Amino acid sequence: MKKPFKKENRVSKGAPSGFVISLMVHAAAFVLAGAFVVFTVSQKEEKKFVPPKPVDRPKMKLKKPKVKVKKSAKPKSTSRIVTKVQQPNMPDIQLPEMSGMGGGFGEGDIAGFDITPDLGALTPFGAKLNTGSELQGTFYNFNRNRRGTGVSMSPGEMVELVYEFMKKGWNKSVLSRYFRSPETLYTPTICVPTTMSEIAPEAFGMKDAEGYCWGVHYTGQIVYPEDIRFRFWGVGDKILGVNVDGETVLICAYKNDDRATFATVWSTSDSKDNIYYFGEHRARPSDWIELKAGVPKDIEVFLGDTNGGLVYHMLSVEVEGVDYPLDRGGGGPTFPVFRTAEIPRDMQDVIYSNLYPGDTCLTNGPIFNDFASVGPSDAVASTGPEPQIELKESPTKDYSDIRVWTNLDGKTIEAKYRTVMGQQVIVENLKGKQQKLPLDQLSEADREFIEFASPPTLDLNFFKKSNQVPNPPVSPWVNPNQRPLQIFDFTFGARVKQASSGDYNRKLVVEFTAVGEELEGDNFVLLDRQSSEFMLTAENKKSHEIMGDPVRLMKIAYRDSAPVRGTKYGGYLVTVKDERGHIIAYDASHEFFYENLADFEKLKPNNHFDRECKRTIPARPTEDSRGPGAVNGN
Repeated sequence: MKKPFKKENRVSKGAPSGFVISLMVHAAAFVLAGAFVVFTVSQKEEKKFVPPKPVDRPKMKLKKPKVKVKKSAKPKSTSRIVTKVQQPNMPDIQLPEMSGMGGGFGEGDIAGFDITPDLGALTPFGAKLNTGSELQGTFYNFNRNRRGTGVSMSPGEMVELVYEFMKKGWNKSVLSRYFRSPETLYTPTICVPTTMSEIAPEAFGMKDAEGYCWGVHYTGQIVYPEDIRFRFWGVGDKILGVNVDGETVLICAYKNDDRATFATVWSTSDSKDNIYYFGEHRARPSDWIELKAGVPKDIEVFLGDTNGGLVYHMLSVEVEGVDYPLDRGGGGPTFPVFRTAEIPRDMQDVIYSNLYPGDTCLTNGPIFNDFASVGPSDAVASTGPEPQIELKESPTKDYSDIRVWTNLDGKTIEAKYRTVMGQQVIVENLKGKQQKLPLDQLSEADREFIEFASPPTLDLNFFKKSNQVPNPPVSPWVNPNQRPLQIFDFTFGARVKQASSGDYNRKLVVEFTAVGEELEGDNFVLLDRQSSEFMLTAENKKSHEIMGDPVRLMKIAYRDSAPVRGTKYGGYLVTVKDERGHIIAYDASHEFFYENLADFEKLKPNNHFDRECKRTIPARPTEDSRGPGAVNGN
């Protein structure tokens, strides 16, 4: 008999066993694969940053921006006034010398605002600032070699030197053998009326240089917006020459022998040569010069002095086909001065102070630069000062105006401030009755107002110191008694001292203005203006002092029989202002300085002005100052 079948616990062969085995194999493979992947990732090299290759970008050439500067512009007054008074800062407005004949750049019935940059120390030889159209001047001292060592040089030898320079086509290497000033000046004109020869080296920063055997070489360009044909008229005491586009067109020399020397370089057969007087010298006409519209030409001007004493150099312009007014003194036409730009008002004053009326015109005529426009009167000259347009300003607010007073409880009252008595404020209400308000019960704004309205009593004292300066060395080739000369250095100052009791804990500003008087004229000139901020404290003994730098005044007569010209000390104005800019004290030598304060404060050092404190031109030389035979062309 067969035994019954017994089930055993073992893996069965066949499909079910294969399935299990397959699962086991796949599981093992998955584990191995995972381990491999993890191993591979963990061992993977860290990526390193590799910068990209530089990109070759094309470079752009940048052009320097060019800004056209309007030639008739000048900046705000640089006078040192420290104040919070808000006053309109209006520039001078001037009319051309011949009103109603306008035209050209900045000319017409009203020449426009005279807004020019601060040019620093102005001289008839130029200033340090270059606005783009001026001639550039280099000073040469022919008494020293290029290393500064003294050399022998006589007037005759200098004439030969300048002759060689011009004969060789204005070759600067001829001049380079001699000492050249480190400073360069720029000028829009060639107009040096009668002045001392010593002024030239001092103008170029060479105060120790001799006032003889020197020269100035100017270079630049001339251009005009339309076709023009003109010629120069010039005088040179002692030498002046002009070169245009590489050709010598004019040489002026004071002495006949020197003229003969230069005749082989340039001469003229013009019938008007040496007929008209400019100043004290006969003028010479140049060759006629033609400029095409917008086409520039190089220009060089050489002027110099051989033997010292007085010098006079001027270039004027005659435009073909234009009629000019006759000079009242020199007998000939009054031509406009040569200009490459508008002449700043301050520089006009420097020239006017020694320029005879009628010798030339400073504000009309052509302007030889590429900024100028033209008009029907560009070539017209005239004489006389330009009139001024009055500019009025609002008066300073009165402290006694009705105001609203507020106490600590917020109650208000409208009344005028009168005074302070102890701890009470006296005010006057709208009905004219006086009231007392407790000082400690008023608002902070009211107490501040009272402090400003109750300034301390001040003593003001203006003072001056003077020192006579030795005259510069006289050239060995001039008569030492030829011209009487006096030079003084003045130093001005002011003191402020509190005269009342009590403390004043606010800042104050003291300002003084020193004034001179013209010797040969009726006007004044502003010499110095200084201001300083201070407080009245126990440390300074409730006082303060301020001083300026030395100011040089000169008195000179061009010859023994001529009137003495120059400036003498003429007066002062001292003011003290509080933090708000209100004047709390003043002292004046002439009351009209303070009465015309709005105009007086507009003036700058070296400005000439009248008794209304309106700016005016300096007193001009009179015919009595001209040399013998220089009047009316005789």
